Amino acid sequence: MALISRALGFCACLMAASLQSFSSLADQAGEFDFYVLALSWSPTYCKQEGEDANPHQCDVRNPFRFVVHGLWPQYENGYPSSCPGVRQRIDRQIAVDMEDIMPSHGLVFHQWRKHGTCSGLEPDEYFDLTRDAYEKITIPGAFENLNKRGKAAPATVEKAFRLANPGLKEDGMAVTCSRGEFEEIRICLTKDLAFRSCAAVDRRGCRNGKLAVPAPR
Repeated sequence: MALISRALGFCACLMAASLQSFSSLADQAGEFDFYVLALSWSPTYCKQEGEDANPHQCDVRNPFRFVVHGLWPQYENGYPSSCPGVRQRIDRQIAVDMEDIMPSHGLVFHQWRKHGTCSGLEPDEYFDLTRDAYEKITIPGAFENLNKRGKAAPATVEKAFRLANPGLKEDGMAVTCSRGEFEEIRICLTKDLAFRSCAAVDRRGCRNGKLAVPAPR
């Protein structure tokens, strides 16, 4: 029994070492399959965070609608994160330049450390690509013109984006929710920013029947 226990323990150590080695090999800058562009509905964030919300993003004099949460390198299942061997700090001017679509400097810095470092791009290239991805998406008129609280099913939100963006498929995006409210839409793109399917992302979407959609305040 002692020999069996030692053998099992040895195998477990080997397995753990192998998994650790696989993880370190997997998370290499530039080694991924596609991107997810996450567009957050800013009114939900501002409402839920209240006094803790970013003051620039939630300034009632200039309310934001959709803002970029991030452009995330993805595997077909899972995603790389905080890739090693890439500089972590970026020039503050990049955050200033992104304020119109990413209002929080802290968010910009965090997105670079967690996701941008895995893109294989320099910081300015990564955020230029993030802007290109944002500008590729046509926001449905229902969201551009929303001025009072509404309700919508996740499937309705997806349909609106499909109709506004020819080539975008039902299995190429996902709606997420928080506390029964519409949080964001995540759209899958190739490295060249073409629409593509992404079954794993689609499966993780919100399955609520109806979501509240806060209005800009």
